Amino acid sequence: MTFLEDARPLQDDLVALRRTLHTNPEVGTHLPWTQQQVLRALEGCGLEVTTGESLTSVVAVLRGGRPGPTVLLRGDMDGLPVVEQTGLDYASTNGNMHACGHDLHTAALVGAARLLSARRAELPGTVTFMFQPGEEGPGGAEPMIREGVLDITGERPVAAYGLHVNPGPRGEFSYRPGTAMAGANNLAVTFHGRGGHGSQPHTALDPVPAVCEFGTALQSMVTRRFSVFDPVVATMTGLSAGAANNVIPDSATISGDVRTLSRETTDRFPRLVRELAQGIAASHGLRADVEWSELYPPTVNDAAETALVSETLTRMFGAQRVSQNRDPRMGSEDFSFVLQEVPGCYFFLHCTPPEVDLASAGWNHSPTVRFDDSVLGAQAAALAGVAWERLARG
Repeated sequence: MTFLEDARPLQDDLVALRRTLHTNPEVGTHLPWTQQQVLRALEGCGLEVTTGESLTSVVAVLRGGRPGPTVLLRGDMDGLPVVEQTGLDYASTNGNMHACGHDLHTAALVGAARLLSARRAELPGTVTFMFQPGEEGPGGAEPMIREGVLDITGERPVAAYGLHVNPGPRGEFSYRPGTAMAGANNLAVTFHGRGGHGSQPHTALDPVPAVCEFGTALQSMVTRRFSVFDPVVATMTGLSAGAANNVIPDSATISGDVRTLSRETTDRFPRLVRELAQGIAASHGLRADVEWSELYPPTVNDAAETALVSETLTRMFGAQRVSQNRDPRMGSEDFSFVLQEVPGCYFFLHCTPPEVDLASAGWNHSPTVRFDDSVLGAQAAALAGVAWERLARG
């Protein structure tokens, strides 16, 4: 029997669990109801289960009957503060939505735990199942690492794997070695001057022209100071200054989102931004404050572990269902913190329902996005198969 065959009898249960989770999404790191659903779903699997202290995480450990290393499988559990507009009969009505497919991630990880526990006697090692809240913010991976998820079995995992569902041709997997997803960062620059009356700008130190100049200069800096082969996406989405048409404000602020694809660029970007802002401020007789915060680092897949994922998925599902992504995705993912500590791979499963036009399908985080949960058996089997293959290689 293969994991795919073993997963068929689980399909209905996994779909029921996913739809239950979908009706009542919880957001952030405090997901008490979701945690209880996961704990109930894991009953009878013979797992060593631990819950989080600072967040409602669940960590379950499966110790195999044969000696071997530890691998980690991760699924995130939280939803988004998005009002659902799918029209599904199991749609959420609480003002939140599983608009990024984390309900499928949770159900599939439960499925992987059941599949692997059924083969405990032959399992050549140990599997840690990491059920994580807070991926959408403020971030649950770092607190779980601090609370010991990577050391809970007594040894560090030799590899860690995660899978994310995305819109796209149903049942097709994709992956990318190296940088798979961007790092996410926040930027805010405030120019401080001296307010005055709009009729006498020469008596003031106006921050508005400076903030406008900075917005244009920032985009030039991105294209002239950074390689196109290690790009930066800097999207300024906030602009605030005065409120009255005839009053020059004391300060003006521009802020937004910056995506980076490497550690080097993430470190270098704020240094150059400070130089740019301070130079523009000085030319206007102003002072500039730069606020820079790193949210999630780039998600970087290990080459060897990505090759293992590709080989395992191809063997399980056929080459026609497995492909390599040409470019990184510019979205971010806090599984990146795990991959900074443990080599591994974060890969993707596409699951747009067949009745939905791919050209107009809602994307992750959209209030209209729909995911076909008929893939759950394959999703669980993929996670179990990758974990088993890595343990078998020692």
